[in-house]
Amino acid sequence: MRETVWKPHVVVAAVIEEGGRFLMVEEHTDEGLRFNQPAGHLEAGETLLDAVRREVFEETAHHFEPQALLGIYRWESRARARTYLRFAFLGQTSGYDPTARLEEGILRAVWMTPDEIRAVAARHRSPLVARCLDDYQAGRRYPLDLLHDLTDMATATPEHECRRVRSLSLSPSPRGGGELSESPRDFHGKRGMTRLPPLVPQASPRAGK
Repeated sequence: MRETVWKPHVVVAAVIEEGGRFLMVEEHTDEGLRFNQPAGHLEAGETLLDAVRREVFEETAHHFEPQALLGIYRWESRARARTYLRFAFLGQTSGYDPTARLEEGILRAVWMTPDEIRAVAARHRSPLVARCLDDYQAGRRYPLDLLHDLTDMATATPEHECRRVRSLSLSPSPRGGGELSESPRDFHGKRGMTRLPPLVPQASPRAGK
């Protein structure tokens, strides 16, 4: 009998700040209405960047371009008997589609201040909401070239073949402490983050969270 291989639930999330407010979603869950950053599961055939672009649009109707990796988080939910591996990104919105219908289960997308987000901590979808906000405000940033998307070209579909292969590496920081080494200016105009061209967005069917 073949042994079942355990796997975590891989999810992506976006921490999006504009003018001191953060884009959040209020959504229906088994525990009632909860607040979360735009987030959802990685789907088959997607890169992580494709996934976070899709999730942000499906849940908020905003077009999103990731520009840095905030962090990678493991959360073990004993109540759900699941382990989640969250890849959190930060970046900027590039447009809003008022005609788009939000994903089923999403009550609304709302811009909130950090104080407003912390004031509803009892209604956060998970402890990852507060942790990602804290890390963002602490200035944690990692370049997207930390990620590597590879495809077995012998079995790749045409959809896979149009995706870019990233094979760059993160240079260690001489300062340590998780900071970035000196590199081209980031989207805030400061040094310390490599900026890469965007991947080609891929359409994929919707799925529940």
